[in-house]
Amino acid sequence: MMTQTSRAIAVNIPPTLTLTVTREQFVELAIANRELQLERTATGELILNPPTGGETGRINSDLSGQLWLWNRQTQRGKAFSSSTGFYLPNGADRSPDASWMRQERWDALTPEQKEGFLPLSPDFVVELRSKSDNMKPLREKMKEYMENQVRLGWLIDRKNRKVEIYRQSQDVEVLENPATLSGEDVLPGFVLDLTEIWG
Repeated sequence: MMTQTSRAIAVNIPPTLTLTVTREQFVELAIANRELQLERTATGELILNPPTGGETGRINSDLSGQLWLWNRQTQRGKAFSSSTGFYLPNGADRSPDASWMRQERWDALTPEQKEGFLPLSPDFVVELRSKSDNMKPLREKMKEYMENQVRLGWLIDRKNRKVEIYRQSQDVEVLENPATLSGEDVLPGFVLDLTEIWG
């Protein structure tokens, strides 16, 4: 009788190779690989996001911290870190760098739904471009968020010191080297200080 032993091995996936997985397979992969940040497009393409470097991680923490503090003070909803997964209406599984949703939308979820990938889009998302990121897939992701009921999104491009602001049914607004960003009517009273982000 033969027994099999399993051990982890690293697999290098060439950038020209596309892996597709079902929703169920994706959930299994995400549970088995909690240390990885995985995403899945609406067509089932698996996206493996490498861990961030120290500078990007530090800046992401500052950004998330400002959002968390505003939410803690206002008690308007729930703020989420980059490790939170959202199952969008189009079938994609996404994990924004920071996100937020209104309290009444959170309260409408069942306890089981709150434990897994959240089965809805957040109201607000932020994507932070690291120096090595290509803008094209980030812009496509931002457009996908808008098509899936996200109300406000910021794509922060540290490399060029620009911010692209995405809103429902509006053209993208591009700001050059802004000092702050307003949460507008989606996050009333929230102002993101970009000092550390441009740092």
